[in-house]
Amino acid sequence: MKTRLASAAIAAAGLSIFALATPALAANVVAEADVARAEGDWGGELAVGVPVIEDGGFSITPGVGAFFHKRDHDGFYKDSSDCFRSSNDEQVSDGKCDNSGTKVFAKVEATYRLPLFAVGLGARFIGGDLRAYGTAAMPLMPFLDGKVNVGDHYLAAGVQARF
Repeated sequence: MKTRLASAAIAAAGLSIFALATPALAANVVAEADVARAEGDWGGELAVGVPVIEDGGFSITPGVGAFFHKRDHDGFYKDSSDCFRSSNDEQVSDGKCDNSGTKVFAKVEATYRLPLFAVGLGARFIGGDLRAYGTAAMPLMPFLDGKVNVGDHYLAAGVQARF
């Protein structure tokens, strides 16, 4: 009986510490949802990051995300709901004929936030390419910004939430 009570007390203490720490951690998470054009493809982007340095209005935020886009799969064709490889007419998974693509990316942004807007520079590693871009954001409501990223072969606009 004592063992069960001690285990319950330890579990409750652990959950209490986690619950107290969660708001502090949650205040530092950044999430983005954008419409984007990258390397000639239009699509949607979802990303999440955590600021590692914050001093005054300056912050450095690394993040990861995914770019979902329409893609033509060369070398495959669809015939009456089945997907085939063009080179040998072998049937393959339907995923090769669904015209969708997903690219995972990593990024880092250095921004300076003023009361009415934020500006900065970023770098994004996607598909083996590292590309620099400029970024700007404007508050829409507390903890929610409208955001735009512009770079070489890259344009994105959407919203950024800070938790």
